[in-house]
Amino acid sequence: MDVKLPFDKDGCRIAFVIFIVAVLMGSLGTNMGWLGFLMTAGCLAFFRDPERVHPSKKSVVISPADGIVLKITTGVPAEELGLYGEWKKISIFMSVFNVHVNRAPVTGVIERMLYIPGRFFNVTLDKASEYNERRATFMRTPEDNRVVFVQIAGLLARRIRCDVTEGQELELGQRIGIIRFGSRVDVYLPKDSDILVEEGQITVAGETVLTDFSRKEIGE
Repeated sequence: MDVKLPFDKDGCRIAFVIFIVAVLMGSLGTNMGWLGFLMTAGCLAFFRDPERVHPSKKSVVISPADGIVLKITTGVPAEELGLYGEWKKISIFMSVFNVHVNRAPVTGVIERMLYIPGRFFNVTLDKASEYNERRATFMRTPEDNRVVFVQIAGLLARRIRCDVTEGQELELGQRIGIIRFGSRVDVYLPKDSDILVEEGQITVAGETVLTDFSRKEIGE
């Protein structure tokens, strides 16, 4: 039986290396060994990967990231992503204290993935959506709704790891990758989506509902 550790795989590798160095330093009689053990604990805390309880309703879009809703924008195109017309965008800021494992916002298939190299502006700035290094994932649900989420690197986040591929079918809340050391995720939704979060609200990846497509379908 496979046992899922409550830490991301990258974190386990890094923490193991730090731990070995701490043991070696401690064996040499240096007090730096204690610092190594503290760094090991800090590394595991940063790369924690707790289980989440996803909504049972398949028509919802959930937050792909832990963090805080930085901004909600309506009527925005994203031509650099190939998104024309009007979309609603929810920007979620992830601090260094948040869980950094990202999750699939919907059940559906990955139609396209797009990597855009760029700079590393502070992700709280609007220009981060246009100029920062980022990876966009385009998904389509079984009900033919399109959702795009963009993992954006920031001042400290210099690596976006994505564990999924084009054509792959994902389940709601499935782990898709990680952004290291604080960053931002933008979620693009159809213009008539009923947004169920507010700016300043705390989000929990895999649990917080951003919108419910069935509300649109039944005219609420």
